[in-house]
Amino acid sequence: MESPTPSSPIAASQEAASTMPYRDISLDQPSSAIPQARSAKGRTLGPVFWIAAGWIVLVALAAIFANLLPLPAPDAIGSGAPLAGPSLAHLFGTDELGRDILSRIIFGSRVSLILGFASIAIGTVIGGGLGLIAGYLGGPFDVVANALAYIVLAFPPLLLLLALAAFSRPTLLKLVAEFAFLSIAPLFRVVRAATISIASRDFVQAALSLGATRSRILMREILPSVLPSLVSYATLGVALVIVGEGSLAFLGLSISLPTPSWGNMIAEGRTFLATDPWISLFPAIAMFSVLLALNLVADRLSERLDVREGQV
Repeated sequence: MESPTPSSPIAASQEAASTMPYRDISLDQPSSAIPQARSAKGRTLGPVFWIAAGWIVLVALAAIFANLLPLPAPDAIGSGAPLAGPSLAHLFGTDELGRDILSRIIFGSRVSLILGFASIAIGTVIGGGLGLIAGYLGGPFDVVANALAYIVLAFPPLLLLLALAAFSRPTLLKLVAEFAFLSIAPLFRVVRAATISIASRDFVQAALSLGATRSRILMREILPSVLPSLVSYATLGVALVIVGEGSLAFLGLSISLPTPSWGNMIAEGRTFLATDPWISLFPAIAMFSVLLALNLVADRLSERLDVREGQV
């Protein structure tokens, strides 16, 4: 029987299989490649990741079920003596109006977490989707989208937030929209750069030569390879949004009182730092712990998911 010609389906499938990124290690490769591949597959996220992720989940659950916890209302004036220090009755003390600080921290976490995750989720869908399309298609669409991203990134984020906040009274929905708008450009740039790098890989070209549609290549070939960078960067983005809300709170442009947020609680307590530091200290510790956990999760995900083509 004659061997299949290069134009036959069998030969084409064999040639395509040889160019796929996830392929068996051939016998003519050096033996050191096998332990390298095994070690790459055997890596775990580690205890630090799970502790950090567990803390984020615990804070999120406390925010979701805050109404079921045995806590006074966060805006209940006189629930304790004004400016009372930490005690069994009020573990984190009270503020100048006698409101329980622990209750305000837990209820305030709703604002910080909703703002962080919702705005970055919107920015990821819009910016990531545009970056995926622009990076793969190129052409005029890529030029225009990239130019718009550069224009947005040219403005200092805080000044842009101040300009956006000047038009109406700050609300949670408005802040989510503002931070989502600011997150689109950087997420677009990250995904676009990753897409351009991956689009030239052999496995993408093989899928294209086998007749795969553009949508299938984007969703099945390129997107899974872009996700590690996107997830890591988006997790860091959540932390940056929480810090941004705190910055706006010091300027009086965050959620209007008496609705608590970590940012406006820290801002409220700055006049009492010399005599009653716990008013700002405990919400600052809560913000710091969540930001640290988010950074640890992002760093570990980046290391764990960033698997090079030659390692598998």
